[in-house]
Amino acid sequence: MALNTPAGRLTTAIDVPTQLIPITAIVPVTRRLGDEAAQLEVQQAIEAGQTISCRIGCAACCRMLVPLSAPEAFALREYVEQLPTDRRTHLLSRLSDRKESLKRAGLWDRLNDVAEANRSVPDEELDPINQSYYALRIPCPYLEDEMCSIYESRPAACRELLVTSPAELCQDLAHNPVTPLPVSMRISSILGLVWGTLTSSPPRLIPLPMALEWAERHVEESRRTWSGSSLLDQVLDNMWRFLSQAFQRQ
Repeated sequence: MALNTPAGRLTTAIDVPTQLIPITAIVPVTRRLGDEAAQLEVQQAIEAGQTISCRIGCAACCRMLVPLSAPEAFALREYVEQLPTDRRTHLLSRLSDRKESLKRAGLWDRLNDVAEANRSVPDEELDPINQSYYALRIPCPYLEDEMCSIYESRPAACRELLVTSPAELCQDLAHNPVTPLPVSMRISSILGLVWGTLTSSPPRLIPLPMALEWAERHVEESRRTWSGSSLLDQVLDNMWRFLSQAFQRQ
């Protein structure tokens, strides 16, 4: 398949099951398309003389509130379930600690309201929550020694945040102007729109600290199945919508 993006043409091969599959089965291929589109943006930036500041071990952005789509939350639950027992226990303990910290700060219930909202939550409602969360500077529960412990399954929002501004500016994202790379396809939003269409529900954002709890509460929904080709068609339809908007902004 081929997709034209503002940074160039993305050509790749995709294997899609023909049988009925759960929504989590389409998450890896959707993320891969997003990663490949991001690499085109990286290459274009490098050719223009810019430098990508993000490096392994830099976790300044891992104090931000990361939103997941429902399919990503289900996929994260599956990933954590297959971890070795000791690692999973350690991770769940850290998630519990973060939950208590957010409760003490009066944020946990507000985050839960966002996750369970039966409508799309507008930015003007999300911004104060994002700012309050960032002000706490709580490290991501999946961060270990300033390294992402779920790197291969990290959320799309984490994959898409790359900057060309000096790395030191990222130490205070609330006050410093950083220069992110353009993102022509928001994968979390695309997966959220697909899920909303499949379930006749509004696209929702699940805050990362409570994603496992949310996925556990909605586990029966995650077991529903659809044909692989129809899921891919919906993903591509939404990708083309995002790309059309990106070309219009040029």
